[in-house]
Amino acid sequence: MRKLLFFVLLIFAGCPGVDVDGPPVVTVPKETLVEARSGFTTEIVKEGDAASPPDKPNGDLFELIDYQSPVGPLAAYVSVDPGDGRKHPAIVWITGGDNNSIGNVWSPRGRDNDQSVSAFRKAGMVVMFPSQRGGNDNPGKREGFFGEVDDVLAATDHLASLPYVDPNQIYLGGHSTGGTLAMLIGASTDRYQAVFSLGPVASVDQYGGDYVYCDRTKTEIDLRSPIKWLHCVSKPMFVIEGEEGNWDGAVEIMKSANSNPSVQFFEVKGYDHFNVIAPVAEELADRVMRDKLDEITQQTFDQLK
Repeated sequence: MRKLLFFVLLIFAGCPGVDVDGPPVVTVPKETLVEARSGFTTEIVKEGDAASPPDKPNGDLFELIDYQSPVGPLAAYVSVDPGDGRKHPAIVWITGGDNNSIGNVWSPRGRDNDQSVSAFRKAGMVVMFPSQRGGNDNPGKREGFFGEVDDVLAATDHLASLPYVDPNQIYLGGHSTGGTLAMLIGASTDRYQAVFSLGPVASVDQYGGDYVYCDRTKTEIDLRSPIKWLHCVSKPMFVIEGEEGNWDGAVEIMKSANSNPSVQFFEVKGYDHFNVIAPVAEELADRVMRDKLDEITQQTFDQLK
């Protein structure tokens, strides 16, 4: 019933057509996401909640910096220089919820919802958490999954320029809304070694109007919906969700519609939308540090405890 309800909602929302008696039938655009976005001006019709300036990190794990984006300087947290003279692999991570704003990612978190993805940092990776336009006390307006693509790419430029980061070993990841945005970014560029998307949605209409600030026409929604642009992904993309999370309602639907071997989908049995983060991040960090992403299979996640 849950899956059937999603199919019905998807049809009435004017999203990609779906056959309720079989796998989803998605009309794949002839153009790429980059081409579709080029020259398009989004129409923003509402603002997000007011946000406060980002907190200054406690301790010596992160520093608060500004990076230059198309709308001006935006805040980010980035791992401090470990001072070992080496260039380290790095990951840009987009948190869930209102990912335009950033908050405390340095305090220890429980394994039931580790939004700090501390496994990457503990494995030896540099981690960057970029805010985006309209979040915190940043310039610009929230666009929800549109201009934010350009912001994160600009944050990646900044990260690649740091003397302790290997510019050829930069990854991208995100959870929930951050996972959705990561998929759209991954469909727009080949600059990341791999993209890790945890718990995204297929269409941003599934957020029920939250986190989307544009006039909700079909074109606006399509440009923000990962299911439309799976064919554009050229580097490895791993889409992962707990079976009790968004799997049935979103991720499985993208898996059924996908024909691009660069995009792989994995269901994690016994986990939900939040407690899946910590163990999955540990597995991914281990594979990155050993340069063994090709070892990631469904069995990798079936073995999680």
